[in-house]
Amino acid sequence: MEFWKDVLGSPIKIVAPMVDASELAWRLLSRKYGAELCYTPMLHSAIFTKDPKYRKEALASCEEDRPLIAQFCGNDPEIMLEAALLAQDYVSAIDINLGCPQAIAKRGHYGAFLQEEWPLLENIVCTLSKNLKVPVTCKIRRLESKEKTIEYAKMLEAAGCKMLTVHGRTREQKGPLTGVADWSYVKAVREVVNIPVISNGNIQCLQDVFRCLEETGAVGVMTAEGNLYNPAIFMGDNPPAWIPAEEYLNLAEKYPCPLSYIRGHLFKLFQHILSISENNYLRIRLGAANTMEQFRNIVQEIRNMYEPYHNGLKIWVETTEADNQNIILPPWLCQSYVRETPENHIKKIEEKKNDNKIVNKRHYEDSEGNTISRKKMKKLRRINRRPEKPDNISDRPSDKCSNCVNPLGSKCLYRLCKKCCRVKCYIEDLDCKGHRILVKTRREVAKMYASQEMEKNISIT
Repeated sequence: MEFWKDVLGSPIKIVAPMVDASELAWRLLSRKYGAELCYTPMLHSAIFTKDPKYRKEALASCEEDRPLIAQFCGNDPEIMLEAALLAQDYVSAIDINLGCPQAIAKRGHYGAFLQEEWPLLENIVCTLSKNLKVPVTCKIRRLESKEKTIEYAKMLEAAGCKMLTVHGRTREQKGPLTGVADWSYVKAVREVVNIPVISNGNIQCLQDVFRCLEETGAVGVMTAEGNLYNPAIFMGDNPPAWIPAEEYLNLAEKYPCPLSYIRGHLFKLFQHILSISENNYLRIRLGAANTMEQFRNIVQEIRNMYEPYHNGLKIWVETTEADNQNIILPPWLCQSYVRETPENHIKKIEEKKNDNKIVNKRHYEDSEGNTISRKKMKKLRRINRRPEKPDNISDRPSDKCSNCVNPLGSKCLYRLCKKCCRVKCYIEDLDCKGHRILVKTRREVAKMYASQEMEKNISIT
């Protein structure tokens, strides 16, 4: 417990490590709104050891960004140790990701897909614990039974884990099948280990934090989605979404990050506004935005639309559409996203199958309100982000070569394809700058060098 108290400062309100989401700018915003401990995004240990740019971006921090824990994924003890040694001087601890349930973790063989390989995990935790000067922590998901989960936790503790985060969901509970986290597993682990235990899952408001602490006995509570949809969750506040959005954009300008991160955060902050069909054009614009100015313009436009309702200058009328989103508060206020239960999700799919309906996860429309496919929507977003680039190679002129059926080079001087152009230049001693074929030039250079060599030999004679 000394580590949790003396090094971390007894944090209770904790922001989870999130891929492409818990970068420095967002961590600082979360700390402003009450977070007491933050993690870096999940870092790939092998890439971290080889790529200096990746390493520099991953460890971006500042004095206010403390305490901070770096989380790594991987399946090789030596590589993970090498990565941790490079990071240990910049963080308070090193966390091992044993809880990621996503397909990328399955392909890379890390995260929750190592939870059956106890000898390997014991080796990883032991190797890092013995060779690092900072503590090693772990984040896991519950197993199929409490007995197995307890045994799992005790093994990690014995290997050298100094703090354990237990997610109350299984590896299979994700996406539309997420369901409710079972806090009783967290409590069961907390009662048998002698290290601090953090509970993860089911945190959608401040009341959930206190209820979780009471039911589990955990020392702290970690949240991911709850924080993304409402960064003020730990303050028990629901601010208008444009306020944290503007604060985040200011931080992102001071501490730059990829534009995709910014876009993702704004989508979640404005989730309930963008889900209203009449605001679909805003969703399309945000998906296509690729400059800070465009992001700021969208945030300001949303503010102009909904601030009069927030200030009582206009009367907001609830709609059926809003009710279907399980919105309790007005849509412009930051609030958690409530997922549909797995049972209802499966029931709807079965009903659509029985009715021979095509199952679509989302309804997509263009800027004019016409229904389009997901593929078409992605194409429109690419075009909007780079309007100067041709949207599709098939839309370009496709004139044929003068000698064959192949397409001619767009800049060819002789209106030929590259193969025919090369033959023509070779036979007729020509150049084609369009195809970068320089037969004539190279022959002239070769003749010049041959002439110089001949003159040199004659002078020596």
